[in-house]
Amino acid sequence: MNKIDVLVGKRIRARRHAMGISQTELGDAIGVKFQQIQKYETGANRVSASRLWAVAEKLGVDVVYFFEGIRRTDDADGVAVDPIDQMEFLSDREAIEMMELYRKLPQSQRSAVLAFMRSMAQDGRNGPLSVASS
Repeated sequence: MNKIDVLVGKRIRARRHAMGISQTELGDAIGVKFQQIQKYETGANRVSASRLWAVAEKLGVDVVYFFEGIRRTDDADGVAVDPIDQMEFLSDREAIEMMELYRKLPQSQRSAVLAFMRSMAQDGRNGPLSVASS
């Protein structure tokens, strides 16, 4: 499997989930069976340009959506290695839920939540988080 095909497949799945569209519904819209959608989403099968265009139309995004945030990474010697997806969090349902809830908060609470998350992330880099007990 090609890493880019896998990343594009994850984007298809994430957008389809976000829109509440089933694999069958997407497949019907673009002229394939749901099994083919499964293969696209796992990266087992490569999505042709014309199919990707049809998928983008059905999912209401530009084709570039499937490639945004994918960056080449280099190792210590400057040699290109597998690309990384800087937008991978979009395929995590809990991350999406957190973003939706965050947007509903008043600005003062957003700032507090963001500060809390930053402190937790910082603690996480130094080992497991500790929880105070009473």
